[in-house]
Amino acid sequence: MKNLSGLAAAALVIAALCLPHSARAAEGAHGIALHGAPKYPATFSHFDYANPAAPKGGDIHLAAIGTFDNLNPFILKGLAADGMALTVETLMEASLDEPFSQYGLVAESVAVASDKSWVEYHLRPEARFHDGKPVRPEDVIFSFNILSEKGHPFYRSYYRDVAKAEKTGPHSVKFTFKQAGNTELPLIMGQLPVLAEHDWKTRDFAATTLEPPLGSGPYKVEKVDQGRAISFRRVEDWWGKDLPVNRGRYNFDVIYYDYYRDATIALEALFAGRYDFRNENIAKEWATAYNAPPVKEGWIVKKEIANELPAGMQAFVVNTRRPLFKDPRVREALNYAFDFEWANKNIAFGAYKRSGSYFANSELAARGLPGEAELKLLEPLRGRIPDEVFTKEYKNPVTDGSGNNRENLRRATALLREAGWSLKDGKLVNAAGEPFTFTIINETAAFDRWVQPYLRNLERLGIKADFRLVDSAQYQNMIDGFDFDMIIHVFAQSLSPGNEQFDFWGSAKADVKGSRNLIGVKDPAVDALLEKLVKAESREELVAVCRALDRVLLWHHYVIPQWHVGIYRLAYWDKFGRPAETPKYGLGIPDLWWTDPAKAAKINALQKRAEGKS
Repeated sequence: MKNLSGLAAAALVIAALCLPHSARAAEGAHGIALHGAPKYPATFSHFDYANPAAPKGGDIHLAAIGTFDNLNPFILKGLAADGMALTVETLMEASLDEPFSQYGLVAESVAVASDKSWVEYHLRPEARFHDGKPVRPEDVIFSFNILSEKGHPFYRSYYRDVAKAEKTGPHSVKFTFKQAGNTELPLIMGQLPVLAEHDWKTRDFAATTLEPPLGSGPYKVEKVDQGRAISFRRVEDWWGKDLPVNRGRYNFDVIYYDYYRDATIALEALFAGRYDFRNENIAKEWATAYNAPPVKEGWIVKKEIANELPAGMQAFVVNTRRPLFKDPRVREALNYAFDFEWANKNIAFGAYKRSGSYFANSELAARGLPGEAELKLLEPLRGRIPDEVFTKEYKNPVTDGSGNNRENLRRATALLREAGWSLKDGKLVNAAGEPFTFTIINETAAFDRWVQPYLRNLERLGIKADFRLVDSAQYQNMIDGFDFDMIIHVFAQSLSPGNEQFDFWGSAKADVKGSRNLIGVKDPAVDALLEKLVKAESREELVAVCRALDRVLLWHHYVIPQWHVGIYRLAYWDKFGRPAETPKYGLGIPDLWWTDPAKAAKINALQKRAEGKS
């Protein structure tokens, strides 16, 4: 969570639950796991992927794209600054080498009802906010209530099945659920950010602010340059520094985030030594742009590290609230116009795999035809979901990569004709003579080379589509208000999807501004599968529901899938140490790395020498 900014941090910390049954918080467990027992015992001293001997000190400069005008990452209004999650603690901490397990952080222990109707946390008496005041059950209750009432709409969805929060002892707080059986809710509540009630009493939680909220985490906001930069300083006497979940982490004295207008400018700034670390997500840049002198000289390390993270779904996403995209045949036709094979070869040097699942790069992805476990879930929905779910494995259209995708365009034309569209004077029109036109919006020009060939293919179908860049603030407002035709978006996924899926695909969220149901999905069959998902009692059941959901979403043709890659592409100035073991499910920047004094001194000297020559 602390490696992510704002809402994204909270959105991606998802898990399911199975743990020893306990009736009293005092008898609670030190940790809880996805299914079965957590990996680390109560006596563990540190996560295996953390280096407890890592030296403290130094700093790291990171890059952010766009701008910010808000230091409260928990509301819809404004653009939150990167790194704010470093200042806030949660009840529990997730490990990065298990599908999903959590261990005590602000909470010392956790107990869950045998029927999963409630969860109770026993808080650490030593937990403190940065002003020295203790973290109380009242702060936990306040956090739950204020996020539910005034926080980003995501939280109202996330906590919708929690009936109440109550103090049960001097250091204990209990959440009672509206119904039993939701296996994920105890872990969702474990990721509740704990806010200071006394700090917010005289402040408007729903308003943007540049006054740093009071936190309890390893860092404090040090300096703010609105829209341009923000820095965080490590809290020397931080109450949680010796906890097993934190040992070997949060090693930098200062963490800086510098903002750049776009990724191209940011790359040049990396080579100029303005910041230290980049996770490159553009294949062409990785293949061609890293021939700068610092890379050639070995001052900047260029490295690929494999990961086992679910890739989710990156795609061209249509807004089905628009009448233009209501017909699934139209949406399917748009996929036939996207020549991935040509673009991957000519733009990305063949670096990508085409995504064919909302859970790509994981065991959760549907494959082949539905098996017995999936059919038990799907058969009751027959007639309410596409027939192809039962008879065909979903496959994206494929071309030979030559750029001549005539057959796919013929198929697209046939689908459009079936949907009531026809060519007139070279333009695709409906029965009323209205032309087929739409706009793709994005906040970065990096996708332009992918979009332009797609637009040319659409033009061959008689479709007039445009690509428009908007600034980050306007883009966020348009996304939150569903004011778009088509966007390029990533539906990120965890290893244990659950309640957040209601925000992605649930009917109740389709008209809630700020929700992540960007497509506008309103489907009772999808809702039924989501209910099954949050009540899955085993890993096998969870996988089966995810695969069934994947099939239904895919065959509705809500998106034009793009691509994924199962590696990190890292470029960083060679002045850091990092653990020998990279966790399977995360990179650990900046909390797991540290400054290597000898390397840093060498790089600093080389940089000064280079500046003198220039």
